[in-house]
Amino acid sequence: MDYEAKAREAVKAFWQSREAAKQKQRDSGRSDQGERAGVTGGKNMDGFIELTEALIRANGLADAEIHRERAALTLPGFFRPTKLWDLLVVHRGELIAAIELKSQVGPSFGNNFNNRTEEAIGTAHDLWTAYREGAFGKQPRPFVSWLMMVEDAPKSRSPVATDSPHFPVFEAFNGASYLQRYDLLCQKLVQEGLYTTATLITSARDAADTGAYTELSELSALKTFVTSLAGHVAAAAVRLG
Repeated sequence: MDYEAKAREAVKAFWQSREAAKQKQRDSGRSDQGERAGVTGGKNMDGFIELTEALIRANGLADAEIHRERAALTLPGFFRPTKLWDLLVVHRGELIAAIELKSQVGPSFGNNFNNRTEEAIGTAHDLWTAYREGAFGKQPRPFVSWLMMVEDAPKSRSPVATDSPHFPVFEAFNGASYLQRYDLLCQKLVQEGLYTTATLITSARDAADTGAYTELSELSALKTFVTSLAGHVAAAAVRLG
């Protein structure tokens, strides 16, 4: 599967979907708050869902239940009753994969970065604790992934100051831009075992026609997500028959 071509199509769809949602707001005579009009459309990351679904079908689980509708995306939690995911894959009663798909565009990156970070960490910790306590039955560890698309813009690329009056922050964060902070987050989420993969894709607004995107590191690259998921799915297909 040419995942890079599908990724470019997903990026184009992302920007086009945001613009279509904003245009719909304008045409209806209703105004939304800043960039919120592009967020409330709700279909921005569908291209990445379609890429993931094609990858699963191509690697041995053509008959798997791939859930993308809200009514079928809930998993039990440990610290809370349930958690709504963006994509779930179930085969023969076994949870194969749970995937979160997030995005962020400017002009505000600071508060949103902190919120995304806390959400990503909490979601993974809740799921793995529920898994340990038998919420999904006796089964191998599922593939759990976090994929983030962030606007490539001057404010996301510019160095950001840190303020910690009592103790120094880790050196890697000093002068790091929000894009670099997201990349560090992805790497740490994987290194700490919270996610099987954590992916960062960056793209400028003018990529609506080309689908151009960039990656910041090998560990957070889309290829790592693709190859890891393909291997997990192929192994599950052999094991479950």
